[in-house]
Order: sequence, then structure tokens, then C-alpha cells
Amino acid sequence: MTAIHRRLLDWYDANRREMPWRDHPDPYAVWVSEIMLQQTQVETVRGYFARFVQAFPTVAALAAAPQQQVLKLWEGLGYYTRARNLQRAAQQIVTQGGALPRDAAGWAELPGVGPYTAAAIASICFGVPAPVVDGNVIRVFARYRGWDDDFRKPAARARLASWLQPHIAVSGRPGDFNQAMMDLGATCCTPRTPGCDRCPLRGGCVARRECRQAALPMRPARKAVPTRTAVAVLARDAAGRVLLAQRADDGLLGGLWELPSRASGDAPTARDAARVLRVAAGLRATHMETRGCFTHVFTHFKQVWHLFEATGLKMTAEKQNPPTARFMMPDELPLTTLTRRVLDQSASYKTPRSQACTGTS
Repeated sequence: MTAIHRRLLDWYDANRREMPWRDHPDPYAVWVSEIMLQQTQVETVRGYFARFVQAFPTVAALAAAPQQQVLKLWEGLGYYTRARNLQRAAQQIVTQGGALPRDAAGWAELPGVGPYTAAAIASICFGVPAPVVDGNVIRVFARYRGWDDDFRKPAARARLASWLQPHIAVSGRPGDFNQAMMDLGATCCTPRTPGCDRCPLRGGCVARRECRQAALPMRPARKAVPTRTAVAVLARDAAGRVLLAQRADDGLLGGLWELPSRASGDAPTARDAARVLRVAAGLRATHMETRGCFTHVFTHFKQVWHLFEATGLKMTAEKQNPPTARFMMPDELPLTTLTRRVLDQSASYKTPRSQACTGTS
């Protein structure tokens, strides 16, 4: 039987996906793409990648950029820690002389670069025979080998990497070998309805032989994610600027801007919204209209905003703490997804809505 590496590479040569960072595998471009591809689909990344490398064509340009500009270009891609770590790593590289690492160990020393990303860059750009182990690769070879391991555990991932090592070592094309595994998992050995008849490894696949494709890799039952409810306020001044608050740099969505909000119960009132406005900016509103609910699902919880729109703004007479929000033009700021969604929809707000908040957007 033809060796695994030959079957994979022959398939890859005929079926490889075209991606801008694959045309000429520049280490900086591959690094940016691999960070963006963490937790994100290829089709989503394409546009972001093009805009990002146009704005920051070199490591030095990224290192010197204002963080707010970096976050703005990342807006909507999610997992913003990736962007902050990418810039921190660029700054570290520049500080150390500007040379990019050439092996997986060197890449793994940079912020935000784990074993998978380090192996991908080292193999694609420098021919290092370091196998990648991501969700696609796990799915392909858990099925091929018939392994029931829990691949959330490092020991199971290490076992797979050890099994792959001799195959990538003899391939002669480590980068293409890794990309072949990733492409095979993304386009053929998919989570549901895999295209087994098109798979170059079908002849030796245990899961196919035993009809266990749906059962492998083993997937522990998902835990229900908790819901966090908050009341949020949309307010504009006479110049059309929006009242926005910046999130702390060291937390979730660090450095991004959002509408002022406060944790609440399931049925907040206009009085709750008025308190948010008063505490955030020392303002009161003549009118406070409910504008429905907006929901965003994070990895570990679901955020629900009960939105109120404040109009007829006036300063309060009471002494307040320093404001945590201020009126800003949002177009040049990196915004949270919920805030962007509210602003995109707010153009349709014409007439008052009832106090009830029952729908989601």
C-alpha cells in the first residue's frame, strides 16, 4: 500500500485550497494567518488578513502601530487576545533584533504561539518536520486509527504527534504534509457527512471499516453555558457622537469600546437604564425607550443586553464620580460585537417601543 505521506501529498497537489498566504509562504504572513485562523474559519479570515498585512506589511510596522489601530482591524474577528499577543510578539521580535525564529521552539517562546502554531509556521516556512495537531488533524487520524482517546488531554495529543512524526519526517515536504492534513479534515473528513469516497486514506481507515465515523473523535457532552444579563444604554449627543466606554486592557475584550452597561436581572426597567447613564457619564435623559434584546455567545457564556435608548440628555445636578464613558465617533474605534450590532441596527429606530423586552437580535 502506498505510504500515508505519499497519498496525502498526491491528494493535496490535486485539491489544495488557494489562500493568499500560501502563494509565497513569507514567515510573517504565515504567522499572521495562523493566529487569525485560531478558532476562525478560512473564509472569514481572508478579508481580515488582506487588510491587516496591507496596514502592517512588516513585523516592525506591527510593533510600532497604536494598539487601537490593531484592534480596529481585528474588529469582528473575535478572540481579541490574539491581536494583542500578536503585537506583543512583534514588539518582542523587534526588541531582540528583528529576526524571526526558524524553528518550532523559537516560535513557541512568543506570546500567543502554542505548539500547533509553532509547528505550522516552522514546517511551512522553514521545512522543519514538526507535525501539527489541531481539530482537523485529530478528526482525520482519530478516525483513521480508530482511537477513542479524549484529545482535550495533552497526553492524547502527544500520542498523535508521536505517531505522525515518522510520516512527516519521510515526506520531504513537511509544510505541505501539515497543510494536507488540515485541508483533508476541513474539506473531506468533516465532522458531519464526511466524504469518505473522496478520501485518500479511505483504504486503511478503521472508522470507515467499522462505520464509526460519527462516533470519532470522541466528543464529551457539551455543558450548558450560563447567561449573563445586563442593561445597556445607547445615547448620542447633538454632533452624532455615541456614548462609549473602554473596557479594561487586561480582561475580556480588553481595550475595545462598548455602550455603557451594568449587570441586571432578566427584566430591567428604564430606571435601571437611567442609573447606568448617570453613573457612566453624569447624565440624565428626558426619554428612555426600550429597544429590545441583543445576544452574543462567547465560548463560556452567553451575554444578553437589554437595550434602552436615551434622548433629551442633560447633566445631572448631583455630584458624580469621574465619568467612565464619553461621547466618541465610533467609526475609527475598535468596538465590541454587541455594540457594532446595536449601532448597525439603530438607524432603523423611528418610533418608541414598549417597555417589554422579549425578543433577541
